[in-house]
Amino acid sequence: MFEAKVTIMLKKGVSDPEGANTLKALHLLGFDKVMDAKTIRTFDLLIDGKDKNKVKKDVEQMCQRLLTNPVIHNYEIKIEEK
Repeated sequence: MFEAKVTIMLKKGVSDPEGANTLKALHLLGFDKVMDAKTIRTFDLLIDGKDKNKVKKDVEQMCQRLLTNPVIHNYEIKIEEK
């Protein structure tokens, strides 16, 4: 059994309206020292398997086929045995 943590972030240069709105709201609330806010999405997946390399390959496929848009997203995968 493995736990896969997939962290998805926007590529450099892609606008992040949710992050920009969060930054603006923080400033309106008086948190003026916050310099930037970015939206990052995380998926925690529990996967039945015995081969860590096979699990990582499967998670790569999940990212490419469903979890991310390769045009606008970068992603990082971390696999831990449970």
